[in-house]
Parts: sequence; C-alpha cells; structure tokens
Amino acid sequence: MDAASTATGGVPRVFALIRALVAVPAEGGRVTQLARAAGLTQGATHRLVQSLLAEGMVEQDGRSKRYRLSVDFLALAARAGNPGDLRSLCRPVLLRLCASLGDSIFLLVRSGFDAVCLDRSEGAFPIRSFTGDIGGRVALGVGQGALAILAFLPEAEREEVIRFNLPRVREYGVYDEVCLRTGIERVRQLGHADRNTGLLEGMAGVAVPICDREGRAVAALSVGTVAERLNADRMPTVVQLLKREAAALGPRINPFDATLRRPAQGLSGA
Repeated sequence: MDAASTATGGVPRVFALIRALVAVPAEGGRVTQLARAAGLTQGATHRLVQSLLAEGMVEQDGRSKRYRLSVDFLALAARAGNPGDLRSLCRPVLLRLCASLGDSIFLLVRSGFDAVCLDRSEGAFPIRSFTGDIGGRVALGVGQGALAILAFLPEAEREEVIRFNLPRVREYGVYDEVCLRTGIERVRQLGHADRNTGLLEGMAGVAVPICDREGRAVAALSVGTVAERLNADRMPTVVQLLKREAAALGPRINPFDATLRRPAQGLSGA
C-alpha cells in the first residue's frame, strides 16, 4: 500500500474519533470511552488523540486527563458551513414568497427577549406591522412572527422569556398570562401562528418558525397583509408555502452565524 492510500485510509478513523469527541460530556472523555465510541482499538485511539492534540484540535483537562475538542477546533467550525449570513441566505426566499403571494414578507430573528426585523420584501398592499421597517423590534410573543419564535424555543428559555416579557406584552391591553400561554400552545400544535389579535386594525398575518438543526427556533418567516386576504380559504395555501420554505432553510443555517447572536451585525448591509 502506497503512502497516499495509507493516509486516505486514516481519514475515516480520524472522523470517527472526532464524532466520538463531539458526543462526550462537557468534561471530556477518556481514551477507553473514545475508542469504544469510535470503534477503534485503544492504541489507535491514543495515537490519533495525540496527533490531534499536537495540532491544537483537541485539549486535555489537566486534572481529569480527559480529552475534548478544543476552542481552535470550534473556531475552524465557525468559519465553515454556509458562507453567507442569515439575511443573505433568506433574501431569495423573501423575494420568491413575495412574488408568489403578492403580500409583504418579513424575516424576524430572535434577539434576547425581542424579535428583530432582519429583512422584508414589500408586497402590493400597504400594511402596518409591529416591527415596522428593517431593524424594528418587538417583544417575543407580540405579533405572529415573534410568537412563532417564542413557541419553539427550548422550554427553559421559553419560560424565562415569558416571565420577563409578560409585563411588556400586557402593555398592549389584550394579553394576560393565560392568553399568552394558550396562544403558545396553539402555535406548537399547529406549527404556525395565525391568530389576528386585532391590535393592528384591518391587518392580519401568519408566521412559521425557522428552526436550526437542533429544532430550536432562531427566526421566523411572516406574511403581513390586509385581513381579507388571509381568509379561511387562502390560509392553508399561505401556511404551506411558508412551512416549505422554512423547512428548506433550517438545515442550511450556519449555527455559528454571528447574526444569530448579534442581529445588528446582519443589518449593516440592509
């Protein structure tokens, strides 16, 4: 076997080890654990770990002697994946939905306890929205897009947002905790938010969450239009289009995209 074949043959073992390292607890794993998870001998695992350690891709805890992936490895991963930010990734989708439906389409992204309008594509009908133009924000739970994001956060995060935002959403005059929680549960069951709250007279909207690979909502696609255009006959078609686009976007989201942590950065080119 030549050198190139030998090197290529080692690649599957390296990636088997990396996958094993990804799966270990935060405190790391021992060589015996890693070997078992990767399907390798302890000797082979030890040699590979030492090679990755020398390259700075693995680190060893000084006290427990357990191994885990290093910050340098994570930094490399942060530069990989989808080369564009969330706004660039979603822009064609907004244009496509706007052209298909004729209504205004919004991209909302979570920012702490708020939802921020990261982008919008203007439809044929003049409307008002909770977030207004690009860069506008609203408390999570207010409006269809912000409610869709809130409903599909992990439970612990969702409860913290509800606790913090309840006094804020009460300022709109039609919310109490029972109403908010009932709305959240309905969105979780349907997979979309479509209730017309009446807060914006004559306006209506529907939104679906955009979930990352782990199933957590990081953004939402939302349609805003005049109320008569979202009647019972048309609603299923609009929801189907939104869900199809959101499902295609989710796996393409770069989990290290800075826009998900700092939405204002994604607005710089707006």
